[in-house]
Amino acid sequence: MIYDIYSFIIGFHKTLYFNFKFFKIKEAIKLPVFISHKVNFRSLRGIIKIDAPISRGMIKIGFGNVAVFDRRYSRSILELHGTWVIKGNCYLGHGSKISVGENGYLEIGDNFTISAESAIICHKKIIIGNDCLFSWDIQVMDTDFHKIFIDNKQINLDEPIFIGNSIWIGCRSLILKGASIPDNCIIGASSMITKKLQYSNSVYTGNDSKPKKENVRWEM
Repeated sequence: MIYDIYSFIIGFHKTLYFNFKFFKIKEAIKLPVFISHKVNFRSLRGIIKIDAPISRGMIKIGFGNVAVFDRRYSRSILELHGTWVIKGNCYLGHGSKISVGENGYLEIGDNFTISAESAIICHKKIIIGNDCLFSWDIQVMDTDFHKIFIDNKQINLDEPIFIGNSIWIGCRSLILKGASIPDNCIIGASSMITKKLQYSNSVYTGNDSKPKKENVRWEM
């Protein structure tokens, strides 16, 4: 907590710059977004919208402490070319990385948390529902970056990702293009999701699209 206060104070110029760049004055003066001094603004050419009542510090980027990482050398990155919509409270822990391409649309629901060192890369569309918890070292990516062609036809187009409400994603998981996770699911550590999962209130592990357990409930 003391380190977070220190990080906020010495990075206060970043907080001011970010808020007054993206929001109207009457919104910016409320400082809805707190930025750590460890956040690198790679690019801020896009659009950010807060689709919720504005309150001070409702969005925090680059703070916290996860014991398996050395936060002194951890840096968050924001690269915004497209549109990022935030629909409520949002906490992106230290080392979190957000990249939204020119044609990308990223929407994050209320009460969203990344613990640390995870990345969301959006070139098409990523929708994340309310009350979601992402552990550390997760990557969510709706693009392959590099194009693959057969007979001059691209076969690996970007595909949207849909993550429902109340989703817990375990550490070191990959959520790749075309993935869709229904409400109230748990994704086990080191899983890879590449397709539409069918059943809500379920646990999915590994690369299996069939639930490991059903009728589950989890709490923050």
